[in-house]
Amino acid sequence: MAAVCGATSAINRRSLDAGGTALLAQASAPLPHGSLFELEESLFVQNPHGKGLKGGIHVLWIPQPIQKHCLGKTAEQCSAIDYCIRTTNKNVSMCQNSSVDVRHLPTYPPGMRPRRVLSVIYFPLAATKGFDTLQSFFDSAPKDTLDRLSERARIKARIKLIRSSDDDQFELLEVLAAPSF
Repeated sequence: MAAVCGATSAINRRSLDAGGTALLAQASAPLPHGSLFELEESLFVQNPHGKGLKGGIHVLWIPQPIQKHCLGKTAEQCSAIDYCIRTTNKNVSMCQNSSVDVRHLPTYPPGMRPRRVLSVIYFPLAATKGFDTLQSFFDSAPKDTLDRLSERARIKARIKLIRSSDDDQFELLEVLAAPSF
């Protein structure tokens, strides 16, 4: 499986054995390096938007405190909300023109998983356990339901969280369940 990994505002291209995103972290014991964790998470699924992304599946892991503010919005709008919560300069136009009053949203608590909105666009080029479940869900969902973040467009997955001092990354290890339409 190939994946395009994205941060809140930039997209880095990178090939992974797997990739993923999640919601409320259920922490497990750290793996040997201390910065790797296997978690079971609920991840949001969206149509990928952008040139060259046709055939991909956009998966997002959104910090729990902003999930309710992101529902009904695009991944880009959710990432802007996330950025505005984390930035020290809330006077940038992105924050002032937000549909959410980010000045009154609390900062993320210490140790938050993830520390920001993470997103990955998956392309079915290699097998990942349960990817057929994700692909079937994506193919059967009415496409307009995947244009905005929704509770109806979430999957349950096992992921690997990779933590470093300056950022988080994740890999989708297994798709455990997906809703049916």
